[in-house]
Amino acid sequence: MEQQPKYSSYRGRGTPENPPNRFERLAYLPIVESPDDQESAAKTQYLKDASRSLITFNDSPDVGFDASINPYRGCEHGCIYCYARPYHEYLGFSAGLDFETKILVKEDAPELLRAELASPKWQPKVVAISGVTDAYQPIERKLQLTRRCLEVLAEFRNPVVIVTKNQVVTRDIDVLKELASFGAAAVCVSVTTLDAELARVMEPRTSTPANRLEAIHSLAEAGVPVRVLVAPIIPGLTDHEIPSIIQAAAEAGARHAGYVVVRLPHGVGELFEGWLEEHFPDRKKKVLNRIREMRGGKLNDSNFGSRMKGEGVFAEQIKSMFKLACRRSGMEFGAHELSTSAFRRPSEAQLSLFGPQQR
Repeated sequence: MEQQPKYSSYRGRGTPENPPNRFERLAYLPIVESPDDQESAAKTQYLKDASRSLITFNDSPDVGFDASINPYRGCEHGCIYCYARPYHEYLGFSAGLDFETKILVKEDAPELLRAELASPKWQPKVVAISGVTDAYQPIERKLQLTRRCLEVLAEFRNPVVIVTKNQVVTRDIDVLKELASFGAAAVCVSVTTLDAELARVMEPRTSTPANRLEAIHSLAEAGVPVRVLVAPIIPGLTDHEIPSIIQAAAEAGARHAGYVVVRLPHGVGELFEGWLEEHFPDRKKKVLNRIREMRGGKLNDSNFGSRMKGEGVFAEQIKSMFKLACRRSGMEFGAHELSTSAFRRPSEAQLSLFGPQQR
């Protein structure tokens, strides 16, 4: 019997592969011999994350924020290019299918956040949601951990910026609008392509491009500052769409824009190569060569200053194209400025309504 292409056997997943964890000496290789085996391998599992703190900090000069929260680890969106895939290896999983199907859930996220913001040690600053994995992935519709975290941030009037590919963010417009009234909220909607078919195979469980543009419109109409993030730009595959994405986002109501060139750390490069071979074999060589030309001959560059934008001729072309597109559409290149001036700590009596506080 003719063997079916491995990528087509996992509908709705970015990859069927589970490459070995780079920190482990042994690898578990499941036997997939039947449709039932395939269904089991691709089924999402939700696991409890027992973290006792929520806010994480970074000192990266090219990120744009130094405090972030992630209610979930792993992401069911399954974007094949996701730079966060290798983080799953620190948990003992694979950066491949495991990243999409083994989702760690921080059930106590809102309570942990409230305790940290209430602490005298907390100095008001912008908190980013989805600094690593998308906080509006499918399970958020049911668990609402991200919404509850937003409600906590609204209690304290602590500024927040959200990065997401999912239209579910519009569910929380009421809370975001409240924060925005204090200059304390902004949303970055990531739009990688306007091609629905490309998005389906590249970002299988995200919102469609049309729905993301609708999310931009809904947020802007409600008075919530919204920025389009063209990320990642994949040279040779999506870079030609930059002007049309910027124009569509501007027409939807976005007033700021930013971009990031694709990053393929550790095993993500190999996964991405396999994906190109399956879906775009005619473009594979061109895409990989362009990435290498922008990354010093490699598929990834982890150096601050160049890792987000790349270097060389193609990087300069993308930068010029992006700025020209912003200028033509009346879009401002950069991020929204948020304010901490309205920050407050609810009284002890108010906090007691939410149960014992951690110290």
